[in-house]
Amino acid sequence: MADVITADDNTRRAVEKALDRLDLDTKARLLSGQDTWSLPAVPHIGLRSVVMSDGPIGVRGVRWTADDPSVALPSPTALAATWDPALARRAGQLLAQEARRKGVHVLLAPTVNLHRSPLGGRHFETYSEDPYLTGEMGTGYVAGVQDGGVATTVKHFVANDAETERFTVDNRVDARALRELYLAPFEAIVKNARPWGVMAAYNGVNGATMTEHRALQRGVLRGEWGFDGFIVSDWMAARDTVRALAGGLDVAMPGPRTIYGEALAAAVREGRVPESDVDDAVRRVLTLAARVGALDGAAPAVAPADRPGPVDGDALAREIARRSFVLLRNETADGGKPVLPLETAGPAGVRSLALIGAAARDARVLGGGSALVFPEHIVSPLDGLRAALPADVPLTYAVGADPTDELAPAGAGFELRAVVRDATGRVLGESRLPSGQVQWLDDFPDGVTYEELHTVETVGTFTPRESGPHSFGTRGLGGLRLVVDGQVLFEGEERPAEVDDPFEEFLGAPIRRGRVELTAGVPVEVGLTCAVVRPEDSPWRAVCFSLIHRPPERDADELLAEAVAAATAADTAVVVVATTESVESEGFDRRDLRLPGRQDELVRRVAATGTPTVVVVNAGSPVEMDWQDEVEAVLLSWFPGQEAGAALADVLLGAEEPGGRLPTTWPRRLADTPVREVAPTDGQLTYAEGVFIGYRAWGRHGATGPAPAYWFGHGLGYTEWAYEAIDVVPGGADDVLGTVTVRVRNVGARAGREVVQIYLAVPEGEDGREERPVRRLAGFASVTAAAGETAEVAVPLPRRAAEVWDEARGGWRLITGTYTAEAAHSVADRRLSAPVPVR
Repeated sequence: MADVITADDNTRRAVEKALDRLDLDTKARLLSGQDTWSLPAVPHIGLRSVVMSDGPIGVRGVRWTADDPSVALPSPTALAATWDPALARRAGQLLAQEARRKGVHVLLAPTVNLHRSPLGGRHFETYSEDPYLTGEMGTGYVAGVQDGGVATTVKHFVANDAETERFTVDNRVDARALRELYLAPFEAIVKNARPWGVMAAYNGVNGATMTEHRALQRGVLRGEWGFDGFIVSDWMAARDTVRALAGGLDVAMPGPRTIYGEALAAAVREGRVPESDVDDAVRRVLTLAARVGALDGAAPAVAPADRPGPVDGDALAREIARRSFVLLRNETADGGKPVLPLETAGPAGVRSLALIGAAARDARVLGGGSALVFPEHIVSPLDGLRAALPADVPLTYAVGADPTDELAPAGAGFELRAVVRDATGRVLGESRLPSGQVQWLDDFPDGVTYEELHTVETVGTFTPRESGPHSFGTRGLGGLRLVVDGQVLFEGEERPAEVDDPFEEFLGAPIRRGRVELTAGVPVEVGLTCAVVRPEDSPWRAVCFSLIHRPPERDADELLAEAVAAATAADTAVVVVATTESVESEGFDRRDLRLPGRQDELVRRVAATGTPTVVVVNAGSPVEMDWQDEVEAVLLSWFPGQEAGAALADVLLGAEEPGGRLPTTWPRRLADTPVREVAPTDGQLTYAEGVFIGYRAWGRHGATGPAPAYWFGHGLGYTEWAYEAIDVVPGGADDVLGTVTVRVRNVGARAGREVVQIYLAVPEGEDGREERPVRRLAGFASVTAAAGETAEVAVPLPRRAAEVWDEARGGWRLITGTYTAEAAHSVADRRLSAPVPVR
């Protein structure tokens, strides 16, 4: 089947006119990055350079540095926890605004792979274990970004659900699971949001690496679904010139050294690649350029006048965060009321508060890896609560337990700049460094070229907040010299290590180099010089190294004792526990679900004081919480973005309701989890569970298997809801089985929001010809109502909810029978039901 290319007549004419004026070498060059983040300009045809940037929670731009700040929204798991595609669309509109501000045309997001296993290292960067919820949220996000005239690249196509051996793993996925689970979000987004780009994954699927997967890229994505955008490789994923183009890959990134460009032109001249395939790929690149306004003679897909109005990034980040927080548990304390929200007025109000945890002072607001952006400011929980609490309510802070003993890029107290010199010592340029991290990829300070630079000096001062032995170290490659307060802590060379992941090779490992005794408030000079190495086979033109630091380390038992004392003296204790970048980040999978350090012990010891205890879990994916029954409340904050503390204060103090519902099931312990295998064997990872992941797997054996800690869809608010009526009207459009109408009543004492979830349960006594999950999410809608008021929602039931993929027939097959529509607060808390005849 020929690849689909559609556009309006104006765009088609402009694209064909431009294509006709290109020679083979220029066409081949257009399919290859000119550098790390952009495609080349061709001035004589009116084509400007198309610039790409990582997301998904912000727009980093081409400068991977804190000197170019970005709005940082909550993580994708947090956004999915809102169960609100309209809010996802507003997030996308803000990101389009950020992209235009930074000169970016293409956002490398969203990530719509699934939570197959909680051990997946990039779990935080994806939405859900459920393909329907993922597709709905991804549709909203893509529509919002493209509302602003900026392209998206939906990623990672497909089955990129773990990080171990991600560049080489061949994921073996049966046809049903591939269609019903892993392809489903991509299909929904292509159908409903018409994305302008898709990113091909590193991994292989059933024997073919995804950048060369003709059956999935040309056959399914373009042929069956009618996708008319461009396909770009994940960075360094493209491997073979002929197979990639034949498989449907349009653009190989990064540049300038890729499998396309000169290699592609040579393959055409040698007869190994038809030039018509090159022309098709170039058409799609030119169509992309036209859509984003980078091709003369073609009107952009969204005129500037039609873009959404300005969006307040701080306000939206705060709104998404509080709407995403999931209240997992909220038990009564003294007086018979649930411990949350905390009341600060009246005789029964909280008169003192203890805030405990390293992450309460230094919140982890986003995940690591390519999702990293640098916000202009971060509101920590300590900052947020101090600002929100009445002046007569004292707040005591204690670290309690440090989740990590690792050094981090130099931050608070450091005043740094980078000085770049050539081989003769001549200064080429300088740049301010808001942190100790230098990370330049094809974007260097003014006056600096990659070819000329020889050394980069990170120089400045450090004014410590605490007296004692401060640890310093380095991360990165090259000739390094670290000096603190006149002491040379290290001088030597770090060479690339033999690792499977080239990003790990590029970044290097953090290494502690020594300690220096410093006095609080007394500044000292610091400096780290790096003589840059240039690996011959690297596609990067990059400089990456860091001055890393850790304040004086205190006795762990002493920290725990301070936390216990603070909790004992307070009316209420709020304990913030968190994962770290060495636990959740790109490039590796998790080994377990435990909180790092002695944080579990911290929670137990605080709870044992008898002071009502609220635990805030600052993590992007599930963690084990064996102490959950020992505390009064558990609030999941995910990675909550730059306004973390402000949103947390809103929710804890009751100005806002926690609005989130779990987008994935949380196990009590890893051993109970249905899918735990993420490491390949002999290069292959078999998805042996088929279509049974997440709640579909947890519910497979009914009451005979272990129960999770919290089910998919679970989340408490500050009010209560009664489900009063359900009605099903069969029929409708060809792709709809019927419409479910549900009436609910707010029976609590304050206004609130409810997410009405609709599950479709298979007919009882089905003859077993199809092994299917007993129920699946078929729709959802949010309602708001004041105390005592009712609200009604109408939710269409998609035909796909009653279909299975029939590999023998090569298509979808409807399974007839009498299904049951279930209106639910969560998958395990189903309130009303009604029959749905499917014929």
